[in-house]
Amino acid sequence: MSLRIGDDAPNFKANTSLGEIDFYEYLNDSWGVLFSHPADYTPVCTTELGKTASLKDEFEKRNVKVIALSTDNVESHKGWIKDINETQGVEVTFPIIGDESREISQAYDMIHPNASLVTTVRSLFIIGPDKKIKLIISYPASTGRNFQEILRVIDSLQLTAYHSVATPADWKDGEQVVVLPSIKTEDIPAKFHKGFVEVKPYLRLTPQPNK
Repeated sequence: MSLRIGDDAPNFKANTSLGEIDFYEYLNDSWGVLFSHPADYTPVCTTELGKTASLKDEFEKRNVKVIALSTDNVESHKGWIKDINETQGVEVTFPIIGDESREISQAYDMIHPNASLVTTVRSLFIIGPDKKIKLIISYPASTGRNFQEILRVIDSLQLTAYHSVATPADWKDGEQVVVLPSIKTEDIPAKFHKGFVEVKPYLRLTPQPNK
């Protein structure tokens, strides 16, 4: 069965470029990003892992641990990392899983047979500290991911996990947010001290509460 938002993220033990890990132990109480790439020594994947490495500080300040995966072996990963560091001007410090058996890829439904029988699509999972899947994005092999969008949705997920708000279209960190419909309008002032604007009874906007 395919994984869905709200499901438990399957735990696993795996060999990686940084040694053997237990996924849950690796995450500990952090948020996690698990993402797959079709193959080592390929152009789009090289830029994606380089971009991930360049955003190390952005992930760390959000308490997010990143881990990548492909069905190539760990020795291949180690050689490829040297190319990524050289061509992208970065240092890859996050682990890359060698999923030769495809057990993890299959557990996370990363192999889409109508795209390829043997390589993964560009799947990405954001996992909360509770080990629940919070977001799933899949790209075809030909399209590199938008990592600014990944950071944006992490900001949204972390904000909405702790405050009774939702984020509107194209929202960015620091912009106004939507008060949840479950909050009565007369109760908003007590809960949101920065004020609010009622556009419609079902559309109430307020400044981002954690800023």
